Amino acid sequence: MSVAKRVLIVDDEAPIREMIAVALEMAGYDCMEASNSQEAHALIVDNKPDMVLLDWMMPGSSGIEFARRLRKDETTADIPIIMLTAKAEEDNKIQGLEIGVDDYITKPFSPRELVARLKAVLRRATPKGIEEPVSVDELTLDPGSHRVMADGKAVDLGPTEFRLLQFFMTHQDRAYSRSQLLDMVWGGNVYVEERTVDVHIRRLRKALGERHDYLVQTVRGTGYRFSSQTS
Repeated sequence: MSVAKRVLIVDDEAPIREMIAVALEMAGYDCMEASNSQEAHALIVDNKPDMVLLDWMMPGSSGIEFARRLRKDETTADIPIIMLTAKAEEDNKIQGLEIGVDDYITKPFSPRELVARLKAVLRRATPKGIEEPVSVDELTLDPGSHRVMADGKAVDLGPTEFRLLQFFMTHQDRAYSRSQLLDMVWGGNVYVEERTVDVHIRRLRKALGERHDYLVQTVRGTGYRFSSQTS
């Protein structure tokens, strides 16, 4: 059974949050609510939602400022964001799209339109087949439950190591350079130095332990490869 996608609704107006939550829960989504960016950030750090619905106009930090902050942080850079806005002006939409917002919905909108747009963005954000569990030599990664098991025991991974392992396990037996891994795992719109890849590879190997660290192989002069073949 697939796990329900979790959506964070960020809007300072409680009736709007409630209306959206009812529509999304009827469509099978789990919802969390925040009335400002501070509350939203705490929920994102603790729960890592699959999607953020973010109001443009909020007291304190605006939605666009908060979206920019999420995109700059490597742990939240890949979370899909849909902006909810009463502003239909073209320049505002361009401003949002330039910082990496995935879609726009202008208020007022129908619940059906919201659900359809949300599904479309989630589809784009989740490559085909990536929701299926993958196993190699008693190491299993399940994207649905966000768990990694090694010989039946849970492996504790940070969000970047999880994404790195997920990419490796779905792209086996091919060597990737550090810059390719940065593009594929961190995303092309995030500035991270290439040596950061080495740090996360080291953390990943340590978390996998002696039994499975052989799977993450250094390819001299190129980068890294994930393979169960040792030669």
